[in-house]
Amino acid sequence: MNTIVTLNESQCPVTTSMIIAEYIGMEHKSVIQLIRKNINDFNEFGNTAFEMRNSIGAGRPTEYAVLNEQHATLLITYMRNSEVVKKFKKTLVKAFFDMRNELNNRQARVGDLSRMDILKLAMQSEEERLRLQQENKGLELRIEADAPKVAFAEKVSIAPDSISVAQAAKILGTGQRRLFAFLRQQHWISRHNEPYQAKIEQGLLDVKISDWSHPTQGLQKSVTTLVTGKGLSKLQLIHY
Repeated sequence: MNTIVTLNESQCPVTTSMIIAEYIGMEHKSVIQLIRKNINDFNEFGNTAFEMRNSIGAGRPTEYAVLNEQHATLLITYMRNSEVVKKFKKTLVKAFFDMRNELNNRQARVGDLSRMDILKLAMQSEEERLRLQQENKGLELRIEADAPKVAFAEKVSIAPDSISVAQAAKILGTGQRRLFAFLRQQHWISRHNEPYQAKIEQGLLDVKISDWSHPTQGLQKSVTTLVTGKGLSKLQLIHY
């Protein structure tokens, strides 16, 4: 399934700044700043749309950009040409190509359908949309009830089976620094060793928020990455 490129309301293939940030392991804030800095360039390929997505728990809504194929291609060219970025460029091009190909196939099939066939397909599509809407609503309610709080929330609900990265490394038979490096490589954590929210929502990682006093800046907060039981099991499967 194409999880990088989707269709907007106008049936045009699009992706988002959040998806791109996730795939290349870059902080989403930095991606948005890059788009804002070069917004005139992006708008030459159509006005760039910005939308808000509510965070689960106590987090603030997240602003993200909706990008067409030209927007996404331009964004990638403005990024440092690392191995991860080069690999994702190929993935992005293929994702847009696959979506266009799927659209062409749909249009070809529709051209051979009768009005009655089209009406039946429309009814089936609407029924499927309503079914998925109900499923998504139920899933959102379960996630909201069961998922850990957002990484930087004031209060964090820590899973009872969460352990430190050092403890996880010992269980996996490796070193703490090596495990941190592996988590960064797998895009579970940022370069500051803080977990990406997507991995928290998937139940793989958790966080512990601690207060500490800075001599000149006053009360500060520190973020400690924790590995859940689910996350530990997955790490054992994919590498260790």
